[in-house]
Amino acid sequence: MDHNLIKQCKTGQRHAQFLLYDSCFPWLMQVCVRYMPDETEARAILNSGFLKILMNLNRYNPDVPFEAWGKRIMINTIIDAFRKSQSKRRKVEIVEIDFAHESRHVDYNQAELLLDVEVYEKMIHQLPEIQRKVFNLFAIDGYTHAEIGDLLSMSTGTSKWYLNAARQNLKEMIAEKLRSESSPNAASTKRIPLNQPR
Repeated sequence: MDHNLIKQCKTGQRHAQFLLYDSCFPWLMQVCVRYMPDETEARAILNSGFLKILMNLNRYNPDVPFEAWGKRIMINTIIDAFRKSQSKRRKVEIVEIDFAHESRHVDYNQAELLLDVEVYEKMIHQLPEIQRKVFNLFAIDGYTHAEIGDLLSMSTGTSKWYLNAARQNLKEMIAEKLRSESSPNAASTKRIPLNQPR
């Protein structure tokens, strides 16, 4: 990131702010669409997050990669919006999931060969909202369960439960997709290997 551009933004120069927005848009949008399936909502939350980035530029430490700093602000903006959208807090009963007795076995090596990135992203977007947020925060953005608990106002155990539930739902979706891909009538498409969720 051009530090001169950041200095110009700090002084309120509109043209510099536009250039910064244009530069940040691709990776900020990438963060937003992971959490917000609707593109219109993703763009709206991106604009809110970018405004916070501009307002906090004086706190930015040049020793920290700008993308990592901006990404953290964007994720916090998304979580804040999620909190506000909740009409009331609901207690969640923690239920242990026994993965040792799963009825459906998923061969992740096969899944990596068959599923492309876009299909996998669509599966994540099909998860219930809270499961999707916990999964993204933990498996993709690297937050700990303690950090997720603080962000989403839940216990560490509840965060772990939502992650397990998300993984279970993804396994079921992958198993279903693999069955359809292995059928004789399945169309062959170019595939991109995926990493297994943590």
